[in-house]
Amino acid sequence: MSKTVKALMTRELKDRFAGVTTACVVDLTGSNVQAQEKLRRTLRKKSARLEVVKNSLARHAFAGGPLEALGNELSGPCAVITTGDTPVEVAKLLIEAAKEFTALKLKHAVYDGDRAVISIATLSKMRSRTDLLGEIANLIGSPGRRLAACLRSPQSKIAGCLKALIEKGDGGAPEAAAAA
Repeated sequence: MSKTVKALMTRELKDRFAGVTTACVVDLTGSNVQAQEKLRRTLRKKSARLEVVKNSLARHAFAGGPLEALGNELSGPCAVITTGDTPVEVAKLLIEAAKEFTALKLKHAVYDGDRAVISIATLSKMRSRTDLLGEIANLIGSPGRRLAACLRSPQSKIAGCLKALIEKGDGGAPEAAAAA
């Protein structure tokens, strides 16, 4: 391959991975075309994309960007999986796919532009963005719910006592209490 072609391909890869901050690397060696296409279809459902790239071109394309650390870890035949939406769910999907496709070997991942390279198994155990947002919303609302419960508690106890007195039919006491 000539230097001009390599430069064009590197530029194309650099443009393609420009806004990507999360990616996973897998090895598809030994898998047949049908298995690879099935994996691609499954990944497309999660808005993920699988691309087989030449390591040296990928290293040059990733250089200086959020995926640079991942580029340094590329060795052997590799395929890069990128997604912008749900990287944790894609990692979980890859773990499940590795059980079905025995030839699929999970390698490394970079999450949200972090300079540390992690395993795909570690990424799959992280909480997703929606899980974290739900937990934050729960924590924000928690003090208000506790305060409301504290304010309602004495009133509900008094109402329960009055109801018991009324049901018991204890003379004129309920009427006096209801008038007050």
